[in-house]
Amino acid sequence: MSTPYPFTAVVGQTDLRLALLLNAVSPAVGGVLVRGEKGTAKSTAVRALSALLPAVDIVPGCRFSCAPVAPDPDCPDGPHEAGPGGARPARMVELPVGASEDRLVGALDIERALAEGVKAFEPGLLADAHRGILYVDEVNLLHDHLIDLLLDAAAMGASYVEREGVSVRHAARFLLVGTMNPEEGELRPQLLDRFGLTVEVAASREPAQRVEVVRRRLAYEDDPAGFAARWSGDEHEVRARVVAARALLPQVRLGDNALLQIAAACAGFEVDGMRADIVMARTATALAAWAGRTTVLKEDVRQAALLALPHRRRRNPFDAPGLDEDKLDEILDRFPDEDPQDDPDPEPDPGSDPEPDPDGGPENPQGPDDGGGPDGGGGVPPQGGGPQDAQNPAEPAEAPADAPESAPQPPAQEAGGPEQAAVRAAEPFRTKMLSVPGLGEGAAGRRSRARTAHGRTTGAQRPRGQLTKLHLAATVHAAAPHQKARGRAGRGLVIRKDDLRQATREGREGNLVLFVVDASGSMAARQRMSAVKGAVLSLLLDTYQRRDKVGLVTFRGAAAELALPPTSSVDAAAARLEKLPTGGRTPLGSGLLKAREVLRIERLRDPSRRPLLVVVTDGRATSAGAVGGDPRELTARSARLLAAEGVASVVVDCESGPVRLGLAGALAADLGGPAVTLDGLRADSLAGLVKDVRTAVTTPASHTTRRAA
Repeated sequence: MSTPYPFTAVVGQTDLRLALLLNAVSPAVGGVLVRGEKGTAKSTAVRALSALLPAVDIVPGCRFSCAPVAPDPDCPDGPHEAGPGGARPARMVELPVGASEDRLVGALDIERALAEGVKAFEPGLLADAHRGILYVDEVNLLHDHLIDLLLDAAAMGASYVEREGVSVRHAARFLLVGTMNPEEGELRPQLLDRFGLTVEVAASREPAQRVEVVRRRLAYEDDPAGFAARWSGDEHEVRARVVAARALLPQVRLGDNALLQIAAACAGFEVDGMRADIVMARTATALAAWAGRTTVLKEDVRQAALLALPHRRRRNPFDAPGLDEDKLDEILDRFPDEDPQDDPDPEPDPGSDPEPDPDGGPENPQGPDDGGGPDGGGGVPPQGGGPQDAQNPAEPAEAPADAPESAPQPPAQEAGGPEQAAVRAAEPFRTKMLSVPGLGEGAAGRRSRARTAHGRTTGAQRPRGQLTKLHLAATVHAAAPHQKARGRAGRGLVIRKDDLRQATREGREGNLVLFVVDASGSMAARQRMSAVKGAVLSLLLDTYQRRDKVGLVTFRGAAAELALPPTSSVDAAAARLEKLPTGGRTPLGSGLLKAREVLRIERLRDPSRRPLLVVVTDGRATSAGAVGGDPRELTARSARLLAAEGVASVVVDCESGPVRLGLAGALAADLGGPAVTLDGLRADSLAGLVKDVRTAVTTPASHTTRRAA
């Protein structure tokens, strides 16, 4: 086993270390969500935390880590008698993004359960993480069904595995820690609220701090054991401080004024529900214990608010997390601290400052310690990685993975009107459902029909690999004819492995929704473009809720450009849309050809994810761009190419005014999809939008155009 990077050797990231240590002091705080760009010590700090946690007392031989003083009466390995037990180090269990349901909750041997009546259960990661840390790297990319299981376990403190009437339950109380890069997409609100605290991290921009990061990382890679030994004293001090704070925690008094400050802060920032109040109270109490005090002060409440409230103020995925600190101070100043009572430890403590030092010791003489991470901005786990992971201050920072190779440059303007400044989007609204025809097999989501591991049962088949969802009726039907030959004597069926049948299920998948947005001069009227951006923003919200990937192609002037490559981050798409300028001619055909090229590349990268093309335009084509020729003919040929490749399309008709040319309807006919007006896109509109693109495929083009008009 490789030597982990020491927690106290992490350079800076004070808020991150403090949030982790507060959860170590009081696991009831509810975990930590760490948000930040890649290479910022997120994973390194989390993986190093387990070494600072006290050992766990367990019943010897119990696979579910039952406490010997109060063993779980429903433990599958029980019953256990109360008494002395053994001890083991606290665990940090990592949940991979691509883990299966059985790997998370455990696997039940259905064959033995049916044939022998035996509950043969193999524990999963939730059992391993009981009384320890469950760490999810890239938690925002976790599949929905795994998120649902995590939510259930976190809420109930137990995991239930049920298969065809056979049920197993075991305790599952863990410290949930997640890390994520916001560029790759946001979390579902239900899971976001389950994290007690959230921390935003970023690499230091100070050259001296970055030098110290690189120096420590290189020293660790040259001699991991020796490097860890040099920091063992600091590690021991922090571990002892965690133990002392845990012992002091029950004595900490949360006064009425502190409770009023907490309630006023949550109400003042319009936080939904009461979980924020409870988390703030627990965090403030843990801060006081960490500082060696038995009274919660205003500074504890303030720090607790900065950690517990930012991620609970988001109303939609486009809201940036954060907290107005001036407003927070104004709220807290209304309730002065109570007179402090005699404190059992009057000596000054470094943790009593408004921003306590998580290391709990003097400033390290090796270098500055207020920015960066252990691997050049951090984030690379101790196993592997190298000095190339550190960003050189003299070189430009690495671009985000989802960003284009270079910043989009405005295309050269042709005759057709000057470029106009970007306008703000109109208020978003709830859109009608758009989906891809047929039955897919893509990533789990909420848009189009697909064969999935979850959903309604539609049939049965022989299992391909491990059996996960038993179809009981089909299994009995397969085994029944062979009972006499197998010598059945009792009431139970004689089941063989060949009799088992896997249930086939139908659910929903996420798609790649590629927006092709007309930004030409014909769309440049400010009120009109504001409405168009509002419609696209509404569709982006819909893609967020349905767990789609999104991409953005824009066209104006002489060419089309890929403003945003396909990504899971609707935030990035909304930001690019907000800054989108307009003006110039309309190279509609070039925009469609660019979309076709993007879809071709994505088909190679992710062949199971089906695309949905959303073209937002008034249908006018006044430029053929670099291709040359007649603009309208190029547009028609490009649209028919996409239709021939089976790309499902929807045209959002942005034409306005009493006189309409119907060009968007003609484009929709060439694409083989429906056309819908901006008003018809609304879910509460009386206009008749075809909900499924499949209907448009089987409807004559003239009918489709007339219905969408």
